[in-house]
Amino acid sequence: MFEHVTAYAGDPILGLMDKFANDPRTDIKVNLGVGVYYTEDGKLPVLECVKAAEAIIANPPRPRGYLPMDGLPGYRKACQDLLFGKNSAVVAEGRVATIATLGGSGALKVGADFIHQWFPTAKCYVSNPTWGNHISIFEGAGMEVGKYPYYDPATIGVKFDELCEFFKTLNENDVVLLHPCCHNPTGVDLTREQWDVLLQIVKDQKLIPFMDIAYQGFGEDMDGDAYAIRRAVEMGLPVFVSNSFSKNLSLYGERVGGLSVVSPTKEESDKVHGQLKFTVRRIYSSPPAHGNAVVDIVMNDDKLFTQWVGEVYEMRDRIREMRQKLQDVLSAKLPERDFSYFTKQQGMFSFTGLTAEQVVRLRDEFAVYMVENGRMCIAGLNNANVEYVANAMAEVLK
Repeated sequence: MFEHVTAYAGDPILGLMDKFANDPRTDIKVNLGVGVYYTEDGKLPVLECVKAAEAIIANPPRPRGYLPMDGLPGYRKACQDLLFGKNSAVVAEGRVATIATLGGSGALKVGADFIHQWFPTAKCYVSNPTWGNHISIFEGAGMEVGKYPYYDPATIGVKFDELCEFFKTLNENDVVLLHPCCHNPTGVDLTREQWDVLLQIVKDQKLIPFMDIAYQGFGEDMDGDAYAIRRAVEMGLPVFVSNSFSKNLSLYGERVGGLSVVSPTKEESDKVHGQLKFTVRRIYSSPPAHGNAVVDIVMNDDKLFTQWVGEVYEMRDRIREMRQKLQDVLSAKLPERDFSYFTKQQGMFSFTGLTAEQVVRLRDEFAVYMVENGRMCIAGLNNANVEYVANAMAEVLK
């Protein structure tokens, strides 16, 4: 019956993790592939604010009823406050429709389905390169996906002029998928001045900006990382925003994300909100309860919220420390080369500049695992392995 079904090639990042797990070398092997934050001792953290919230949930234990299709009101408020700012005018005007989703991926899926239904001729454009699942999700929704110029390997920066010129060629209602901060996979972000220029082109061309922010707090800070989103709202743009609490609350398996859509009027926003709920109903009916409850408690309790922000900044600062140490060792080993890009990039990821062949050498000779395109998850480094990784990189770069 299923002979005509083709085989799934597998996800390159998750497949790499299988190879890492099966690597028999036990003296030292380093996982820099999967996008997960690890502590200094190589552990997945449980944040103190999350422990406090879960203690509240467990005492007394709560019934496990279905949540509303769009999630808990407090959860949705948390998304809006983080993305648009507390007491923001656009939220007060009722122009933001927000739903809780199955992680950031679920937000992208619901948004892509909505756009394809109501803007059936729209094409989606993603940065070159981008997180691979961006392409899969929008293609899976039936949309044609193209790429816009972004990363420049020669400068380890952004091809900004080419990017702007490309946007000027796009059609009305085409979707441009943007990374407000901590670009995945490169770690290379636009400056605020560049965002101002690019968003004006988006407005002039009447494009639909879809901003995917999965690492808020890991770049500059909570407010600075949302600059592009808030600037787009100030300019009167309709905006789709997918966000995730997986990284900044270390709640990966709880699938806690959100989708927010900014509309020109409250009447339009109410219609959008209803259609988003209908889309959810057709896919998974309602979001997970436990993760919603944790986010609701942490984000809407002043003490826990302040504690959470502090814990996120501790993670951010540890990543920055590892970037600096990596740069220092490499610069000492290969003084003729400029490694300053490691500290200019932001967030969990870095495009190292390594070729696929060099990445394979790192894996085979040194048991250092990263994605073949040279993307490194900086959060996998710690004081026990950073010098080893830097020395290994220096060897394959010679």
